[in-house]
Amino acid sequence: MPKPKSTFSTIFFFILTLSSSLPVHSATFPADIAALRAFKSAVKPSSIPPTSCLATWNFSGDPCAVPRITHFTCGVTCAADRVVQLTLDSQGYAGKLTPLVSKLTQLINLDLGDNNFYGEIPNSISFLPNLRNLILRVNSFTGSIPQSIANLRSLETLDVSRNSLSGSLPNLNSLAGLTRLDLSYNKLTGSIPKLPPNLNELALKANSFTGSLTKSSFDGLTRLMVVELSENSFTGTVEPWLFLLPSLQQVDLARNAFTGVAVDKPPANSVSELVAVDLSYNKMEGFLPVNLPEYPSLRSLSLSYNRFRGPIPWQYSKKGSSLRRLYLDGNFINGSPPAGFFSGEGAVSGSLGDNCLRNCPVNSELCLKSQKPASICQQAYGGKPKS
Repeated sequence: MPKPKSTFSTIFFFILTLSSSLPVHSATFPADIAALRAFKSAVKPSSIPPTSCLATWNFSGDPCAVPRITHFTCGVTCAADRVVQLTLDSQGYAGKLTPLVSKLTQLINLDLGDNNFYGEIPNSISFLPNLRNLILRVNSFTGSIPQSIANLRSLETLDVSRNSLSGSLPNLNSLAGLTRLDLSYNKLTGSIPKLPPNLNELALKANSFTGSLTKSSFDGLTRLMVVELSENSFTGTVEPWLFLLPSLQQVDLARNAFTGVAVDKPPANSVSELVAVDLSYNKMEGFLPVNLPEYPSLRSLSLSYNRFRGPIPWQYSKKGSSLRRLYLDGNFINGSPPAGFFSGEGAVSGSLGDNCLRNCPVNSELCLKSQKPASICQQAYGGKPKS
């Protein structure tokens, strides 16, 4: 006698037979289907792996029809008959972003991150009135950021980091809903225009931005928590207003060309949330900013490899300080380091090395890196090196 089929196999076979025998009714708005066809047609077939989301986009089926057993199993999310999300897997898809993506007028999320899309970001993307998240990170897009993006009034996240975009940063101040802006690792130039008023996170790392940081660009940003501007060519003095932004937690301005920093004490009636500041690898001169350790939540401070002189203020090691990581190496700081660093009461890690300090205890982690030769320190302070 033949072995009977299992109940599971019988039910699964019945579902497949039923789904294949049912007539295909168009559950998707026709313009959305046309836009999805154009989108897939603009992707090189050779870059679509057989097990990927795009491989299941078979238009003999309907994109929004359910259940999705064999066609459109991922990559597309619908609400009723409209496509509201286009979120691709990271499979190395290569191709251009078709301008016809603008026909997906109910789109809320467009995420093509971690693939190989190239060419320019089409201007027509501005005709997506409901778009909240535009994520094109880690691709090969070129050209400038379209000014028309400023028309996306519902936009909350704009992430086009790690591409090859060039030109200046367009004025996005009209995007009142934008909370996260990440343009890091591109080839953008120029200065920072006035920023959207409700930003939480600003990341412009590893571009070619120039000029000074102006208060007018950051005016009114009461919700800004993260400022990541490292690896650019910013110049001038970092002014006190930056550290006094009410929600600021992290500031990274490392590897620029800033020549100075000015810091005011936090107001006595305010609660500063500033936790980490990195101003390393700049060209800052003068004395160490005495007021930075006064920020009550500051735990990490790096001023490494600048041109600071003079002694370390006692405030950097005062009892009750929140500082836990302190990097002052690579400057021309002199005198003896405050005894509070070595009293055993604190738990400060970091480095005071490569300076002109005297009496830095060799048994302290802070002093493991050796100090500069005396001849260099004498030259730095206007003396003559010993023969």
